[in-house]
Amino acid sequence: MATLWYPAESPGRKRASYMTPKESELLLKSGGITGVPADTLSRTRTNAFTDAGPAGRRRGLPLVVLSPGHTKPRSELTALAEDLASRGYVVAAIDHTYENVATTFPDGRVATCVTCGIEKDPAWWGKLAKSRAADVSFVLDRLTGARPRWKGARLIDPSRIAMAGHSVGGASTIAAMLGDSRIRAGADVDGTTEVRIPARGLARPFLFLGRSAAYTPGGGDAAATWERDWKQLTGWKRWLLVTGAEHTSFTDLGVLADQLGIDTGAGIPGARAMDITRRYVAAFFDLHLRKRSQPLLDKPSPRYPEVEHCSPETKTCR
Repeated sequence: MATLWYPAESPGRKRASYMTPKESELLLKSGGITGVPADTLSRTRTNAFTDAGPAGRRRGLPLVVLSPGHTKPRSELTALAEDLASRGYVVAAIDHTYENVATTFPDGRVATCVTCGIEKDPAWWGKLAKSRAADVSFVLDRLTGARPRWKGARLIDPSRIAMAGHSVGGASTIAAMLGDSRIRAGADVDGTTEVRIPARGLARPFLFLGRSAAYTPGGGDAAATWERDWKQLTGWKRWLLVTGAEHTSFTDLGVLADQLGIDTGAGIPGARAMDITRRYVAAFFDLHLRKRSQPLLDKPSPRYPEVEHCSPETKTCR
């Protein structure tokens, strides 16, 4: 299953739902969240409409593919997707079936998480990333191939395609870029990587965006995977860390947890973390898919003092 967001000619009549009641129930249950009505997340409002006609000129819109974290639905990336669509992108978020607590299909069938109970080691996560890369290529085929499955596919510029993901979705971006040359730029948001970049390197633009507690250069196993990959990234690259962020801070779940009064341990409000995520991810794609200058990516910003620019070579952040 995939959800598409895109610029619209005008608002539609029907608001897009955030997720189904069953998805809400199982996601809350998986997080051990009690005292909250099971359908809470299915009653969450989005800013998108299901019946809005796409706007744009033929091959005028860049495409960004989003991949969520393990056990999490594609809807956890709605705020990021809506923001990118509002800036003129087509966005496709993918549910990787059987890796999420609940994926609802149009016929009402619900696929639950088969991989949740599997014992995992680094090799397993690497295999998962490669599987997700295949999913991404499949979706790109259906959106940009000779017989596209979306009525607005003519708006997509197939020469301007990028990918971002959270957690293993972010780690899968490297695997997807290695396997599919159509992906011109990639962003890993707080995801430890397991698929190694070969000796020839990866020359396309790449962004690491994560929490300082886990990904400070020289700071531990998670950061070590980024340091390993950093050496093999031979094109434009940045390593940005957000002070006070936790793993969920980069997704809708950080915002929703604050609204529900759930303490995630973050030292930064969910709404602020989401603002940072949106702004920096959009800046990255605007630079590399639209060739628009982005000083924000070149040095620390007084507007976003939580964001540090890191140099793994010197193991420093500023």
